[in-house]
Amino acid sequence: MIPVPSAVRVWLATGVTDMRRGMNTLALQVQENLGRDPHGGDLFVFRGRRGDRVTLYVPVVRFPAGEVS
Repeated sequence: MIPVPSAVRVWLATGVTDMRRGMNTLALQVQENLGRDPHGGDLFVFRGRRGDRVTLYVPVVRFPAGEVS
């Protein structure tokens, strides 16, 4: 399980994403298609063509001590 602070927003990308994409390409997709800052601390979820796999884009964000339990 991934602990996610309550202030983090989770974005579900509609449509199909090529699961071979790397993190840099997903960050570019977040920026261009979703109009969001890929390093803003939000969590982005992309689904594969068959719908049986997802990729999470979680930028590295340092939270203050004690915020994540």
